[in-house]
Amino acid sequence: MQPVRILIVDDSAVIRKLLGDLLSSDPEIVVAGTAGNGSRALARIPEVKPDLITLDIEMPGMDGLETLVEIRKLYPRLPVIMFSALTERGGTATLDALARGASDYVTKPSSNETVESSHERVREELMRKIKSLCAVGQPRQGAGPPPILVFPAPQTRIDVVAIGASTGGPNALTELIPGFAADFPVPIVIVQHMPALFTRLLAERLNTLSPLDVQEGKAGQKLQRGQVWVAPGDHHMTVARKGTDFVLGINHDPAENSCRPAVDVLFRSVAQTYGANVLAVVLTGMGTDGTRGSAVIREAGGAVIVQDEASSVVWGMPGSVVAANLADRIYPLAGIGPEVVRRVFMRRALATAGRP
Repeated sequence: MQPVRILIVDDSAVIRKLLGDLLSSDPEIVVAGTAGNGSRALARIPEVKPDLITLDIEMPGMDGLETLVEIRKLYPRLPVIMFSALTERGGTATLDALARGASDYVTKPSSNETVESSHERVREELMRKIKSLCAVGQPRQGAGPPPILVFPAPQTRIDVVAIGASTGGPNALTELIPGFAADFPVPIVIVQHMPALFTRLLAERLNTLSPLDVQEGKAGQKLQRGQVWVAPGDHHMTVARKGTDFVLGINHDPAENSCRPAVDVLFRSVAQTYGANVLAVVLTGMGTDGTRGSAVIREAGGAVIVQDEASSVVWGMPGSVVAANLADRIYPLAGIGPEVVRRVFMRRALATAGRP
């Protein structure tokens, strides 16, 4: 297999060299070229024919967002990873970039990290995301016959919806959450793989778009209908019963699946707390986080639905749940919201009428 060709776009010569050195350490990746600004990047794409672009957000002249828009006009399927600062401004710009078609992002080294640890983090994140987006060494997950879904759809009342997402998740959530009406009768809890600060900005953005009340999770907060809680970055989020109430827990326990927050942690807690009255949704994302948690939900009698491969940016997380025969249905992103609404309202209506 030919190595993945990368075009590095950054106005800083220091950052261009840093990324070039980090990426060149992997034999499956080659730096095909660099560019110091957006206009030069657009000129270099047909020259070097990259498989993926790393793109700085803040550049003089044509900035990263403007460059991204032009890239998407000319190359709609070319993967682009944004390189952004771990700041409020950087987080907002990153969400804007994802909304404009960026495939993923990696945060720049920050003052809270040592030089060695920051370089290792950037290298590990970039390698993993490049190889996932370019499917290096991975079989096409949609190949072969459709998976056999072995679990019948549970018919118990749904009291909570738990959602897990990673790569492509912010855009998927931006499409999904605003589709729920203000009278949605159960709380929604979400793990989106993002760092601290970014999760708050994502919750605030979703809150402006949705009739529901969307906030970043807080320890001890009581779950109520019409609420959406997003796990805070660098913390796991759980749900527990306290008397007749269901409350959020926030902890800094070790990462699971190299993730904190982790979908598995949330899914296990909702299964242990709500039993069979859980509907889990696994959206687009890299890796396998959510698979073990989905198994716990199914064992408790709950339901799991997943996003299909065609509408996913990366079909790692939902594909892993399907491969483990833990999903009772697969839907395109546009079909997930209506299906969640249908199940929640139908099951609650049946329960009110005295049926199981």
